Amino acid sequence: MGPSGSGKSTLLNLIGGVDTPTAGEVWVGETPLHRYSEAALTHWRATHVGFVFQLYHLLPILSAYGNTELPLLSLGISRSNRRRKTAAALTLAGLPERFWKFKPTELSGGQQQRVGIARAFVTDPELLICDEPTGDLDRSSRDEILELLTEVNEHYGKTIIMATHDPHAAGYATRIVHLERGCVRPAVEQGGFNSEVQLR
Repeated sequence: MGPSGSGKSTLLNLIGGVDTPTAGEVWVGETPLHRYSEAALTHWRATHVGFVFQLYHLLPILSAYGNTELPLLSLGISRSNRRRKTAAALTLAGLPERFWKFKPTELSGGQQQRVGIARAFVTDPELLICDEPTGDLDRSSRDEILELLTEVNEHYGKTIIMATHDPHAAGYATRIVHLERGCVRPAVEQGGFNSEVQLR
């Protein structure tokens, strides 16, 4: 959590293997990303990480279904398995089947973000990286997306790292790390929304 320009997106890009450090090391679990070649990073991202963006980054020429299926195309998965995984991800994300053929411009912001989450989830990654996932949504859609991310974390065991400057969104987290001018402040451990916050 932190204001604009504090380094949130840079940190997410380093954790997600999108950027490489000019100095130091980047470890995600037992994975030394700083030692990986670009090809190895590409494969690692495709199989271990899902990304959710503030502005969705959906391809306008593809349907909700096509956007969700896209990450599977490079993994050599059969068409029948792609259909099964894509349908499961869209169902998890709460997008009714009647919208699966819609293009992004035919969907609301909240529906587009559900597609974004389905796309991030479809490869069954261990880690979801969410960069301001509710920053472009109205209050109702924001809360629905935060509840969905909470479900993905609690019921599917996915680790979620979310950047936000919104205290309400941060209230859904179990741990808050504050960034100021690129520096990490002590973490705040909490039990989720409306729980008592304790410093450790």
